[in-house]
Amino acid sequence: MDKRNRSARNVLSATLALTLLAAPFISTHESTVAAKIQPSDYQKNSKAKLSHKQNIHVQLLGLNDLHGQLDTDTKVGTDLAGSMEYTAAAIRQREASNRNTLLVHAGDMIGGSPLVSALFQDEPTVEVMEAMGFDVGTLGNHEFDEGIAELQRMIKGGDHPKGTEGYDGMNFPVVAANAFDTATGKLITKPYTTKKAGSKKIGFIGVVTQETPNMIVKKGNETLQITDEVAAINKYTKILKKKGVEAIVVLAHNPTTQSGNGDAFDATKIAENIDDEVDVIFAAHNHVNVDKVVDGKLIVQAYSYGSAFSDVDLELDAKTGDIVKKEAEVVTVFQKDYTPDPKVSAIMKKYEDLVAPIKAEVVGNSKETLKTGYPSTAGDFGDTALGNLIADGMKTAMNADFALMNGGGVRAQLEAGEVTFGDLFSIQPFGNVLNKVKLSGADLETVLNNQITARGLDFHVAGFKYTYTYDPAAKTGKVIDVFLPDGSKIDKTKEYTVVVNNYMYGNTKYGIGTLAADLEVGPEDLQATVDFVKTLPKPFEYKTEGRITKVSQ
Repeated sequence: MDKRNRSARNVLSATLALTLLAAPFISTHESTVAAKIQPSDYQKNSKAKLSHKQNIHVQLLGLNDLHGQLDTDTKVGTDLAGSMEYTAAAIRQREASNRNTLLVHAGDMIGGSPLVSALFQDEPTVEVMEAMGFDVGTLGNHEFDEGIAELQRMIKGGDHPKGTEGYDGMNFPVVAANAFDTATGKLITKPYTTKKAGSKKIGFIGVVTQETPNMIVKKGNETLQITDEVAAINKYTKILKKKGVEAIVVLAHNPTTQSGNGDAFDATKIAENIDDEVDVIFAAHNHVNVDKVVDGKLIVQAYSYGSAFSDVDLELDAKTGDIVKKEAEVVTVFQKDYTPDPKVSAIMKKYEDLVAPIKAEVVGNSKETLKTGYPSTAGDFGDTALGNLIADGMKTAMNADFALMNGGGVRAQLEAGEVTFGDLFSIQPFGNVLNKVKLSGADLETVLNNQITARGLDFHVAGFKYTYTYDPAAKTGKVIDVFLPDGSKIDKTKEYTVVVNNYMYGNTKYGIGTLAADLEVGPEDLQATVDFVKTLPKPFEYKTEGRITKVSQ
């Protein structure tokens, strides 16, 4: 992709101004958290040599859930994994072993990104993907972070005030067979594409989880419709078969786990119900390791953030083009094993140099490391120190009685020591805007009940405490009491001011937008946290304090 960048001075000043003036990204949050990676999770499978030399041997190399984390190091045991200059080198090394190699992705490659990508509208991530030579990808829920129109610009090209001059879109196809724009009545992208492998073709069908509309902000996505994945896959599998394509791969931004399934739109359930002509499913969304066969379909997922990639080896019948053998492994990108790819390194350095002054601004000092994560149902106390800090900052910024912060919006832990703007951006990269509303005590209790799901608790809170029950077997819970700071119970008939972010306000499963009154729009959530941290002692100390307490039933 040929990009004619502005001068470093102009880009830096423009992005700094946009960031500090809180020109927001619109965002979404998935409902899962990246699993903690253990060294044993990354054991490479010993792949047997594929047979029948006369057949066509194809290698599919896949990434999922990169989230623009170009310069993110992932700790695996005592070693570092990921960072895209290493990931690109590892993939290029594998690619060299088979001329019939295709590079694919299963969505969420952009959105929720760190400064190096987000300050330039995630165009640096597209530049890196193109340098790596991606052949096809699909949509994840985060591709909708700024609405359908911006997604179309990212795919097709066009200038953006925060982007790079002359941005010309993605030079590889993006496919999604179940993502519609009801304003046009058409699919947002093409449903499938085909790629040549030797003398035969492989069909790639894309789908995105049906949960997407419930996980994203409404602004810009009012006309988004996600239809049934199985029906979409079967429809276009039939079309591909009529075209004589016998090898069919699905790129699914749907979660699954190595054993069983636990999601309403799980890739394992999809595998059990789709046409048996589909041979491979690249899964995504829940950031875990998957390499299994379900109903004859191979399902793979390679964690997240480029810390690993999936390697799927296929053998196509030389006459029919059908897949006669398939196997896979999930490969860890240990940095010590590779020399950074020079082309990707150059792209990353260009943008890292531009964001360095912004990223390095010191805004505070933390006495301890504050870990990320959703409120816990495992112990008596469910609140987290980092969640408490962010919620307190929201409450302070809007001078509200209470604050609620969704757990999926807290994306990284805060390390002990100096706290920089870059550190806080990594924690809250979405550019959400604070919304203050009025809720009755009864409505607040309803909202708190709505955030208790099969996955557990969602909200970090400020300005009140509450008790709840939770049955881990049934995966259900209920709020028991809500207490004010003075220890008295909340008045269910009284109205209170509550600050949330715009993603939470528009999320139908929470019910905030329906129940609330007198909406007041405030600053960007990140800026609220930055301003709050600046007011804290140096060093400051935040701890779990029992804002959320589990009680027996």
